Amino acid sequence: MNEQDCLRRFLFEELGVRGEWVRLQKSWKETKQYQQLSEAVEEQLGQALSATVLLSATIKFDGALILQVQGTGELKTLVAQSTHDQKIRGLVRGNTQLSAGSLSEMMGEGRLVITVEPRQGEPYQGVVTLEGTGLSDVITNYFLQSEQLETRVWLFANETHAAGLFLQELPTQDNYEDDWQRILALASTVTKDEMLSLGCEEMLYRLFNEEKVRLFEPEPVEFECGCSQLKIENTLFSLGREELDAVLQERENIDVSCEFCGKQYLFDKIDVENILTGQGLKNYSKVTH
Repeated sequence: MNEQDCLRRFLFEELGVRGEWVRLQKSWKETKQYQQLSEAVEEQLGQALSATVLLSATIKFDGALILQVQGTGELKTLVAQSTHDQKIRGLVRGNTQLSAGSLSEMMGEGRLVITVEPRQGEPYQGVVTLEGTGLSDVITNYFLQSEQLETRVWLFANETHAAGLFLQELPTQDNYEDDWQRILALASTVTKDEMLSLGCEEMLYRLFNEEKVRLFEPEPVEFECGCSQLKIENTLFSLGREELDAVLQERENIDVSCEFCGKQYLFDKIDVENILTGQGLKNYSKVTH
């Protein structure tokens, strides 16, 4: 089975270990099409998207999980987001044409911020420093600090695919540490080519054919941007009349582009006045791609 754009959860039935697998193709292509990225930077974004899908699947919530890497290097910000039903988007800020380097080399000193934004209730965050060479190292450190659970993540991406494998201990048996170490050793033999080309069932059989693994049904992943006219209106309203008037003195319209999906929102003087007086923009604003 040639699985694309889906998340698969699995469980070792006789062991205290659970896992997840994800591979992106169409959703990966659609996410990056609005940005000009070098091959090296593209790989970092693909890994971040895969990681975000895997992380969002570890919690029960209705909303969005946002993974943000911030650094002092030439690559300033790496953002990936997944909703509870695997709608993804992502972007990179900084020097997006870097030709080579690990995540730590590109971003320098920095931190990983994971934010969960439920539709109901307050958002909450976890923060760790950028320790290790790659995003998988940083996420491993995040789980050790935040949940004290042994967790490992393998992340890969190229021009056409992005993929990830997630394993986490569930200490429910006396010998779970030995189980964990054995499964970890088996999983560590996985290669980039296998992760980017094999379906989940085939890959799990190659890695764990002597274990009893229960594989759950695939969950689709797709690119979808959460931008909207209302969100842009609220952003403009928060700027206030003085700042908006200053912009309109220099130009005829205010043009706002979404960095995630390339959609453009165009507001003229009448639109802005309606925003400031709370009358809405249904009859005036223009949305284009």
